[in-house]
Parts: sequence; C-alpha cells; structure tokens
Amino acid sequence: MRKYGILAAALFLSAFVGFAAQEITWMSTQFVPIAEAQFVRNELLKPFAAETGIDVKFIGAEYAEFVSRVEAEYEAGKGEIAVLCGLHGDFVSVVDALADLSGVAVGGTISDTLMKLGRMGGKQAYIPLMQATYLMVVNKKALEYLPEGADIWALTYDDLLQWAKNIYEATGMQKLGIPAGPKSLLHRFIHGYLYPSFTGYQVLAFDSGAAVKMWEYMKELWQYVNPAAPTWDAMDTPLLSEEVWIAWDHTARVKQAIVERPDDFIAIPTTSPDFDAAAKLIEYLTTPEAQVKILQGVGFFPVVAEAAGAVPTGALQILAKGVTAQAGSPDAIVSFIPGGISDEYKKIYKDTFFKFVIRGEPVDVKFLRAQATRLRELYLEADAPYPAPDGG
Repeated sequence: MRKYGILAAALFLSAFVGFAAQEITWMSTQFVPIAEAQFVRNELLKPFAAETGIDVKFIGAEYAEFVSRVEAEYEAGKGEIAVLCGLHGDFVSVVDALADLSGVAVGGTISDTLMKLGRMGGKQAYIPLMQATYLMVVNKKALEYLPEGADIWALTYDDLLQWAKNIYEATGMQKLGIPAGPKSLLHRFIHGYLYPSFTGYQVLAFDSGAAVKMWEYMKELWQYVNPAAPTWDAMDTPLLSEEVWIAWDHTARVKQAIVERPDDFIAIPTTSPDFDAAAKLIEYLTTPEAQVKILQGVGFFPVVAEAAGAVPTGALQILAKGVTAQAGSPDAIVSFIPGGISDEYKKIYKDTFFKFVIRGEPVDVKFLRAQATRLRELYLEADAPYPAPDGG
C-alpha cells in the first residue's frame, strides 16, 4: 500500500526588462518549508527558465488557501495560477477546475498504474511527478532469522510476525520497531497499511470482523516490538543504535538525508492562462534529470522508469530499490492520505491502537463501532469522499 499525492500548475504572461518573456505561477501545498522552496526556485526552476525562456513564480500555500484560490479563479473563468502542487486529497474537491492532461507530454516513462491514479472526473486530472512512501528497513543481522521460504522483497504480515518471533526466541530481544511516539506517523501505518491490507478499506470496514482479526494480529505482533516504541517518533536513531533490526517508517524518517514528503503529482487548472507553457514545465519536471535532482534536493522519489539508473549510490539507492519494489508489487493496494477532513481522524486511529495494542485491552467491538461511527461522521460533516481504496 502506498500513498500518492499530486502537483498542479498555472501560468501567466508578464514582461522582462528588454524583452518579452513568459512567466507562470506555480502554487503548491508541497515544498513549502523555506529551504525546500529555495531549492525549487534556485536549483530546479532556474535551469528550466534558462532553457525555455519561461520564468516560474513559485508560491507556497496551505490547503484552505489553495482550494479557495483554485475555486475563485474557476468561478471567475480566468486566473493567474497555472500549476498547482498538492496531495491527491487536495485536488478531489476541485477536480472540475483541472484541465484534461491526456495529451500532455512527459519527460520519461510513467507506469500505467501511477497514471491511473490521476484519472478523475472522466479525464487525466493530474500526472504523477514524484512519490514518497513508507518502508520496512532491515539490519542484515536479522536475515538469518527470516522464516523459511519467505521472500524479503514480498513479505506477508504472517512472515513479519514469524520473523520477529524467530529473533525473539533465538536472542531474547524484541528487535521489531514501529514508531508510536506522540509525533510519529503511527496513524499512517494504521489507516494506510493495516486497514487496507486486512479489510480492503481505510474507513468503510473500520468495525468489521476483518478489523477485529487485524487488531488481534497486532496484539500478537506487539509482543516482539521493542518496548521503547511508544517513545519513538522516528526509526532512524533506533536503527543506527541497533535497538531494532527491523523497522517500519516513512522514507524520510529512516534516512535523515531524505526529507519527509507525501507523493506529488502535476495538474493544470482549466483557467491556466498559458496551457502550453504549463505543459512544458510538466515535461521538464518529469525528465529523469529533474526527477533525480528533486530526490537529492527534497527527498521525493522518481516516478519515471528512466530515473532509476540515475539514482546515486548509497542510502538513496538502497531506499529507491525498496520504493521501486513496493510500487511494482502485483498485489499492492493503493491508499491515499485522507483529504478535506479534520485531523480528528488521526486521533481515532491512534486511540484505538493504544487501547487494544499498547495497553493490551481486549478488542471491544462496541468501542470499534463507536469509533467507526465518529470517523464516518467526520466525512459527512466535511462532505468529503472516503479515501482510496474505499472508492473515494
């Protein structure tokens, strides 16, 4: 299961001193931190401007500002924003305002699996740009305890349980790590991985019989998780200290050199004042060279096949191999980060986890039902669709 986000763009014309030049405006909910924005402006977009004569004005925005600006320009029938950058959920509510990118060229080969993610509202609403994901990272010391017949590149949850158990029985140590600290991404593990894997949904089957079995599984697995897990927000330090040999976390949190990021895609609003210039930016951003530059600069992994051979050696190459293997898995379930609702949904998943797994209380179906009811209410209150794989 992976999460994919999106990136969109808008353009407008302006004049340079001495000659006529194009300028396009790219508004983004991603690359917002100052260091990342500077990288985009100086390292990524300046070469594009030098090559094409098209200047790109990069503007960072919060989700609410992003949506309101897109909606306002769409309702006005004209706009200045040419390219939009955000998560998949950022675009679900404004899909009508996005142009059809079916005929837009890309700079490399993007798999049909990824391209299908951008097909919404009867059109190619966005084009995948980069991806970030969550991985299992393994110390080679754990390999001798791998269950017989298990494929390290295609582990099942049963394999993981047996592996952690094997290590414990042989060494007496709990070497599995799942971050469960107050600032951890534990909720991503629950709603984006556990629920889709065991129930087929993030929301719809929250209180199902399959969910009960999932929670029972987690209670059993937790016997072999390092007891310090509730204090860890990231797994990079425990991996380096070898407190754990097997760890799950976001790519950015198992390698400090990789900046934490959701998946990005590209889309163009219908009010884009210069569609052709926007399309040129998309083609440039999806070239292998630009994809690798983004990986090195802000930690997004490439989505174009040709970039794989250009990924540098070392930690990034190791992580890239894991990302590629996960993305290419034939039985992968794509899960999107929920968009358009309050962060209360995170608390629902985490509170349930702490009750059943951390505190070890019996799996209470009545409690699950109450949590499921509140979770569904959040979507109704926000008039937001359920995230994939619920079909939203």
